[in-house]
Amino acid sequence: MTAKILRGRLLSFVSRPADRADTASYFYEEDGALLIAEGRIASCGTFQDIRGEAADDIEVIDHRPHLIMPGFIDPHIHFPQMQVVSSYAASLLEWLNTYTFVEEQRFAGREHAERFAGLFFDELLRHGTTTASAFCSVHPASADAFFETACQRKLMMIGGKVMMDRNAPGKLTDTPESSYEDTKKLISRWHGRGRSLVAITPRFAITSTPEQLEMAQTLAGEFPDLHIQTHLSENDAEIELTMKLYPEAKDYTDIYAHYGLLGRKTLLGHAIHLSDREMGAIAEAGSIAVHCPTSNLFLGSGLFDLKRIDAHNVRVAVATDIGGGTSYSMLRTLDEAYKIQQLQKNRLSPIESFWWATRGNAEALGLEKRIGTLAAGTDADLIVLDSGSTPTMAIRKETVGSLEEELFLLQTMGDDRSIREVYVAGRASHPDRR
Repeated sequence: MTAKILRGRLLSFVSRPADRADTASYFYEEDGALLIAEGRIASCGTFQDIRGEAADDIEVIDHRPHLIMPGFIDPHIHFPQMQVVSSYAASLLEWLNTYTFVEEQRFAGREHAERFAGLFFDELLRHGTTTASAFCSVHPASADAFFETACQRKLMMIGGKVMMDRNAPGKLTDTPESSYEDTKKLISRWHGRGRSLVAITPRFAITSTPEQLEMAQTLAGEFPDLHIQTHLSENDAEIELTMKLYPEAKDYTDIYAHYGLLGRKTLLGHAIHLSDREMGAIAEAGSIAVHCPTSNLFLGSGLFDLKRIDAHNVRVAVATDIGGGTSYSMLRTLDEAYKIQQLQKNRLSPIESFWWATRGNAEALGLEKRIGTLAAGTDADLIVLDSGSTPTMAIRKETVGSLEEELFLLQTMGDDRSIREVYVAGRASHPDRR
């Protein structure tokens, strides 16, 4: 790949902001530049310095006055649920049984899965998301289509074939043995191929028997470097049914702990209704509570108590949860996360929000040395953000006087129109501008 320089205002985080005034937590350069070579960031600094170290004939792509940031990272999303978004239901279990389980059966067919893999990645890139951790359907064909398309586009993606052997339609269930074998084959085919990473993916305790969770535990023991993704304590009715299915467990979290599924690479979607004991267990294991604000509001599941979770030292990420979530945009997701904290009298700074969607989520995935920052040597997955992308935003921007105000404008009013360009491994990849 030919080397090039991207010029613009640079923003990248080095740590979680302690408060609004913590300028040491991020790097901001008004006239900055990135030297891109072989799909990676070769160097980062002022435009004058970067231009001086590059060859005279190097291409310079000028994105001023826009912000250049690491691409957004979405650590909890469902690949087969594009046509489930905005389905009308009163609660989680009704939504699953009425819409989601019906739709996911269609992904048994390879042709259908391949079509939607292309649409799925187009939509992520359109909204500035360059890495995601996705649930595929129970069918191996869905996971193969997901990873094959990701590899073709050189995307870093985490994905897993869902394991579920009960409480779902027959065409959407596997067995403990087949879920183990299918996942093992998936690991052999795709893990480490290109930029692909396979995750062990028991959907949640309601749809997995103890025997299947034992198979997930076996996989985790055989492949300890893999991510594990599942759901936890999203909805009161879900928790009640789970405890009826596992009456010997102390609580919902204890089920996953019993089967050795809590660890530093475990992503626990939602994690809203947790006791102090559960938070302590999750913190001790180093697992991640993944906040899904648009989904939690849409399904009426509850309000994520970030202040309490922080007090228990639980690691946290933030995600869209398409299709329970209502937007692919991490900007819209951050806006709803802010509102949820406002309702609980917890003021969330936009500086922290943008850390969350980039380096914060990269740290949660254990991938901060590869993605989520503008550090030299990392993969060149980048976005260009326009804070005046709509007439309404442009009017408001006239009075914006600080970086914090600009980020808050993007978070509050921005959407896919605010994504001017997306770079994947250094290559311009916006689906509407390719």
